[in-house]
Amino acid sequence: MHDPNSPDWADGADLTTAMSVDELTELGTGDVAYIKPIKARDLKEMFPEVPPLHDNMTLYALLNADGTPILLADSREAAVANAFEADLEMASLH
Repeated sequence: MHDPNSPDWADGADLTTAMSVDELTELGTGDVAYIKPIKARDLKEMFPEVPPLHDNMTLYALLNADGTPILLADSREAAVANAFEADLEMASLH
């Protein structure tokens, strides 16, 4: 039975046709970003052009909503400032 207090799509009957996989993948791309602390030893996978750094050094990656790297910073504040300058909405990860 449909709950009159919830939106029509919330019953799940047509939820799979509301958004395609491609649309869901692109959701937030270019508008939403998040910051991820990353150890220097793990950088090559995400930022192949980064020169060798001390393995225990922590850097901060600003990533697009889909996980695409945008930039690498030496502080969280610098990554946040860049996101602000680029008018990106910051998402929090838990």
